[in-house]
Amino acid sequence: MKKAYRQLIEVAEESIQIEMNVAALYRSFSEQLSADTDFWWQLHLEEKNHAMLIRAAADSFIKRGKFPTGLVNNYAEELRKTNTKIERMVHRYKTTPLTRCEACRIALQIEDDAGEIHYERFMEKEAEGTIDTVLQQLNRDDKEHGIRIRQHLKSLPPD
Repeated sequence: MKKAYRQLIEVAEESIQIEMNVAALYRSFSEQLSADTDFWWQLHLEEKNHAMLIRAAADSFIKRGKFPTGLVNNYAEELRKTNTKIERMVHRYKTTPLTRCEACRIALQIEDDAGEIHYERFMEKEAEGTIDTVLQQLNRDDKEHGIRIRQHLKSLPPD
């Protein structure tokens, strides 16, 4: 197996895991914060959908050599670090009571994190095919999550 192919698979798997970890965190927020259950549950479902989109893109495009290899340069390591950070948050916040504002601040930190914002440097270029379009949509969704979380935070009474 070529090194570039293995690296692409690793980037895809780490990206999927990030989405699943963020989904788990938002699910725990949904379970903890009854006043915001619907808000966090919707974000949870959207993150799970992102994981499925990445899985479908990887399964379809990597195997056919159509995944943009320019994304790989040292990106897998960034994704691993981000995953570790989010996994720690998931574990910590499952047992730590949070205020509604704290949950929003934590979510904003994740959504703004370079690892969660999908392939930022890649997103600046014009889409050249289906995979580009999928990845750019994921990036737009992440940014939109940040906007929605900020709006939600502004609507909450201060802690």
